[in-house]
Amino acid sequence: MTLSAMIKQLEDIMRADTGIDGTAQRLSQIVWLLFLKVFDYNEEVNEIEEEDYAPVIPEGYRWRDWANPESTKDQRTDDDLTDFVNNKLFPVLRGEPITDELGEREVLFASEAPRARLVKNFMDRSHNYSANGIQLRKVINVINEVNLEDVEETHEFNNVYETLLKSLQSAGRAGEFYTPRAITSFAVRHVNPHIGDVVADYACGTGGFLVDAHKYLEAQLREADADPVKRQDIIQKSLIGGEFKPLPYMLCVTNLLLHRVKEPQIRFGDSLTEVRIMDIPEDKLADCIVMNPPYGGVATAADKDFFPSNLRSSETADLFMAMIIARLREDGRAAVVLPDGFLFGTDGPKLEIKRRLLRECNLHTIIRLPESVFAPYTSITTNILFFDKTHTTQETWFYRFDMPEGYKHFSKTKPLLPKHMEVIDEWWDNRVAIADPDVSGAWKAQKYSVEELEANGFNFDLCGYPHEEEEILPPDELIADYRSQRASLDREIDEKLAAICELLGIGVDNE
Repeated sequence: MTLSAMIKQLEDIMRADTGIDGTAQRLSQIVWLLFLKVFDYNEEVNEIEEEDYAPVIPEGYRWRDWANPESTKDQRTDDDLTDFVNNKLFPVLRGEPITDELGEREVLFASEAPRARLVKNFMDRSHNYSANGIQLRKVINVINEVNLEDVEETHEFNNVYETLLKSLQSAGRAGEFYTPRAITSFAVRHVNPHIGDVVADYACGTGGFLVDAHKYLEAQLREADADPVKRQDIIQKSLIGGEFKPLPYMLCVTNLLLHRVKEPQIRFGDSLTEVRIMDIPEDKLADCIVMNPPYGGVATAADKDFFPSNLRSSETADLFMAMIIARLREDGRAAVVLPDGFLFGTDGPKLEIKRRLLRECNLHTIIRLPESVFAPYTSITTNILFFDKTHTTQETWFYRFDMPEGYKHFSKTKPLLPKHMEVIDEWWDNRVAIADPDVSGAWKAQKYSVEELEANGFNFDLCGYPHEEEEILPPDELIADYRSQRASLDREIDEKLAAICELLGIGVDNE
């Protein structure tokens, strides 16, 4: 069974469980169960590969013991299962004391090892919503059908979050969107992480950029003939991230565990308030930064306090960009996905951030992306900015990525694929100016000197898309497009309302 098919089947089973109310709870339930299965699989592999390796979770509380025992007669179900999960499993994995047969309180999981802290932190953010042990057993049995030794299935985990997002979106509760793997792999490839580099994504979602960086580094280590344990140790130290929202954070940790990262270095919290950019210590710098920061959000007063007054934008994307410039190490490389608004915005903070980008970094390439790259999550037009800290900007190439032949827009049935990016790869290695075939005197690809960019008022809206007459879509696609635009506006309104309520110190009703 594929992971995506598994998600749908699990949701169908849980609809019969009276303890689970709505899509968000069903997805949260799936996430902690998947985590424990993946963590235990990871432990079993470590036991095989490393002599004297001791599993972190105590015997009796590992997935293999209670969820997937060798004998089906030892399977817990019904009230016995819910009682064990609620009163033993969760307290133990959170490091809480439980009552033994003699009525004494004891702590079975007191380790402070990094992997133990990972389990405790994860389970602290999880909750068993199931009230029906029979339905819970059915859910567990379906999850046990997933073969984590199957390379295709484990690679497909990258797409599980997209499935979850679509479910959340249908419930009107999606607050983020999935970055297509074609974008993440393209960005990582052209940032070109080296063995020993620290690769960071400070708004990592479920870890798409980090997983692609993992694959990229692992290929180099295999070529260098490094042994498996050494490979994983190097990669362990190479990948760092941060995520503000619980669900994607937990999926990111699980995703990296599935890719054999023993102790994922993913910080749960707001990366904008991790460190003041005026005095960033050496250990908070990164050699490579690849990310798609959240945009459309309103920065809080706490966020702004971590930035100098001339950079205190109200837009989260602007603050992330300022932070990325500050946290990129000398000679470091970055690829950042940003909306059009950053390119042509000329308000005070945006202007200062772009001025710093040109003077502190080498902004060498901007790839303009089509509007529908992130459909159906948002219709915002985006760009990938590539820069490094080798020297100040002398010139910047702009390249407009046009829709592939036969495509009017990307969609669920016709998504952006890695092969579509190959045309940019070909241009990247042999950069030439390309005239716009549709607009006289305009360019599809062109380079501009830093003097030209400054003379243009730091407006980077160059080599853009020509204005086209609105396409008349079939009724079903037209409705889907309107719903996507409405969801995007609803999210923006909700985020701004939440920020205003936070400033006023009052609650906000999201229903």
